[in-house]
Amino acid sequence: MTLARRTPAGWRVAAPEPVGEVSTLLARLHDPAAAVLLGADLPLGLPRGYAARLRAADFPAFLRGLAASADFFRVCATLAEVGPDRPFYPARGVAGMTRAAHAAALGLPDAAALCRAVDHATAERPAGAPPFWTLGANQSGKAAISAWRDLVMPALSGDALRLWPFEGDLPALLAPGRIVMAETYPAEALRHLGLRLIGSKRRRADRAALAPALLAVLPRLGARPEPALVAAATDGFGADAAGEDRFDCVLGVLCVLNVLAGHRPAFVPDDPWIRHWEGWVLGQTALPRDQSA
Repeated sequence: MTLARRTPAGWRVAAPEPVGEVSTLLARLHDPAAAVLLGADLPLGLPRGYAARLRAADFPAFLRGLAASADFFRVCATLAEVGPDRPFYPARGVAGMTRAAHAAALGLPDAAALCRAVDHATAERPAGAPPFWTLGANQSGKAAISAWRDLVMPALSGDALRLWPFEGDLPALLAPGRIVMAETYPAEALRHLGLRLIGSKRRRADRAALAPALLAVLPRLGARPEPALVAAATDGFGADAAGEDRFDCVLGVLCVLNVLAGHRPAFVPDDPWIRHWEGWVLGQTALPRDQSA
């Protein structure tokens, strides 16, 4: 994660650091005197085809009701185990492991129905991963499990946490003593910030080549990097596999600051499914190519 703190001189942006114990993160971020906007690179919401069969009023209400569903987060090893009460799949690579087969096991018409509107490709970026898929590089299911179960659900019984856009417009949600959690997407954030990565974010040299342009974004957002962030960006965020994650979380915090600075709107399509169940990516205005959400 990367933290930005408001000071009298503007935002100060730190270098990436480990999240630490997920269950204590919100307590560590909480500030009774200030609002906290937490951008998270993971799905917040459910595909409408799946949600249509649920009795809850919306996504936050659904998560509150999961306390009695111990098996929901247990990833299925076979298609025979997949069902509405255990939607996450697959635990490992197996024969017949396709998204179409996964959708069919959930009673959905096709692989596209596994995705929310915001997961589909737009004219500006490629498609994201469906929330229940848990295998391979292009998956977000494992992050959803960890965040929903260990971070979000325990906090929903209190008043400190709010989920955007399900519980209101962003300005109304941001209040002292409250943490507002919103979904961010690094591939989307790059475009919001006017950055173009040449090569792959998985390669240290390609991340390092972007460092001058990345750091030049901060003054436009009223922000200054701490020296450790300058060093980390210049170094390409390290040679280990976590370098990609460090890079992504810096993009995430800059996406949040970009919206707070008024350079991007906290736009949400006028679609009840999106506002109540599917969610949206902070700062995204482009609609899916293959559906008019």
